Amino acid sequence: MVYLISRSICQGRAAGLISLGGVALGFVFYMMCAALGITAIVMAVPYAYDALRIGGALYLIYLAWQAVKPGGRSPFEVKNLPQDSPKKLLLMGFLTNLLNPKIAVMYLSLLPQFISPEHGRVLSQSLVLGFTQIVISVSVNATIAMLAGSIAVFLSGRPTWILVQRWLMGTVLAGLAVRMLTEARK
Repeated sequence: MVYLISRSICQGRAAGLISLGGVALGFVFYMMCAALGITAIVMAVPYAYDALRIGGALYLIYLAWQAVKPGGRSPFEVKNLPQDSPKKLLLMGFLTNLLNPKIAVMYLSLLPQFISPEHGRVLSQSLVLGFTQIVISVSVNATIAMLAGSIAVFLSGRPTWILVQRWLMGTVLAGLAVRMLTEARK
């Protein structure tokens, strides 16, 4: 969500929605892997999960540093950036989601709880449940991306809020990175 909000604020609603398309493709990738059983490899091979987990944590640390470094800027601070192409926005959204190993774990652990072989083909049930989750998630994230620009303009006129928000955002992102790095496999 932070990625989508920052894209919407920096480049407008269209950029946020294009980025959301990349995030949605990441959801589809992980959901298809889970439905086809490939994600089980990530759980069975400790190094694959660890590589995703560490890569995601490093990305969060980078985002945290960008927020709190001297001269850093808040993701809610309206600023002019070079416009990224729709292709780059889509790719960045996709990669951002792929670097989040919790998405793979969610699909691998959540979907099977709602699948019953007595109710038909397991693959069909997995796909229906997965796509239902994706539609709901994309709808919520699209709403957030659409509102982000309006909220940013309102908050940009409050410099104290921007300073507090920068440090709060940096602290939360760093905390998430530490948690991701120290979290035991489940």
